[in-house]
Amino acid sequence: MSASPKPAPSTPLHPRRRGIILGASDGLGAALARRLARQGYTLALLARRHEKLESLCNEINLTSKEQRARAYVNNVGEYEKVPELLRRIVADLGGLDLVVFVAGGNYPPGGVDKYNFENDRRMIEINLIGAMAWLSPVAEMFQSAEAGQIVGIASVAGDRGRVGNPGYNTSKAGLATYLEALRNRLTRHGVNVLTVKPGFVRTEMLKAAQGPTPFTITSEMAAEDIWKAMKKRRQVIYTASIWRWIMLVIQHIPSFIFRRLSL
Repeated sequence: MSASPKPAPSTPLHPRRRGIILGASDGLGAALARRLARQGYTLALLARRHEKLESLCNEINLTSKEQRARAYVNNVGEYEKVPELLRRIVADLGGLDLVVFVAGGNYPPGGVDKYNFENDRRMIEINLIGAMAWLSPVAEMFQSAEAGQIVGIASVAGDRGRVGNPGYNTSKAGLATYLEALRNRLTRHGVNVLTVKPGFVRTEMLKAAQGPTPFTITSEMAAEDIWKAMKKRRQVIYTASIWRWIMLVIQHIPSFIFRRLSL
């Protein structure tokens, strides 16, 4: 964890929104951190890579001219560490208003005729169970406070089972369903849960994509879409927005046709 000083306290005259971003060291997570810091959020940034986290925090704090970001090294697969780390972060930030789960992995099996259980297991542990380990205690906290916002980064890949990477499809479909269930529980308590379904975003994970990558956008463009959705307290968004219509078509292709495609 960073040894940097605690952020300035929140007061009625100077309210400060506090957030956690899991998977913040680069790509979409880093872009969101920069975007939210510009909006005045004080952030706990979590990822496995200490040097990248520290560099990002230093950049944000230098740009903001105050303490806006703190680094916490964390592997989302270490579920047993979540309760204590969450308590520490809330104490360090002086409260919590937002949690964004960006962390994820994509480990393809290596072809439509290949199977790799270890890769499938890793994706389920990171993309789904890792999210549940963090968001379950956060949901309980926000429900009790009757306030807060949760943002989960799912994927268009979770909208239908495809031949290329069943494990990844499953992990993202499970995450989307979990977020929907949280939303249905928490909306009545004043808590917003936003599910984000990106298409192709220009990040390191894009290297794992198989085949063409149409309508690719930058992390900054996706972060801007997410920020706009957060302000409006939306429930589900696709980014880029064209994917909503693409996936609407894909979802309605009859199974006997879909299983013959290489989508």
